[in-house]
Amino acid sequence: MNYNEEQTQYIVKEYVSDPTKATVDRLAEELEKSPKSIIGKLSREGVYRRSVYKTKTGESPVTKEQLVRDIEDALGLEDEELAGLEKSPKNILKHLRDSVF
Repeated sequence: MNYNEEQTQYIVKEYVSDPTKATVDRLAEELEKSPKSIIGKLSREGVYRRSVYKTKTGESPVTKEQLVRDIEDALGLEDEELAGLEKSPKNILKHLRDSVF
């Protein structure tokens, strides 16, 4: 066993109170384990939450292709009717998508 019951309870308690990468790193250092080992244990215990990537503006990432599909759907067009539009700047595609919804 890599972790005894006391260590497991400690890791879970600490992580649940502050679910950040810094907590994982601190626990790894304290227990002389790798961060991957700590994350693995937290995952097996069902408490680890993977961080979600956000853009610089705090939005969830979306591809240009998805923006074009959204625009096609909003306009009632078939797939690929706006082929080539995905080459437009992303901010223009977002503005267009938001305008047609």
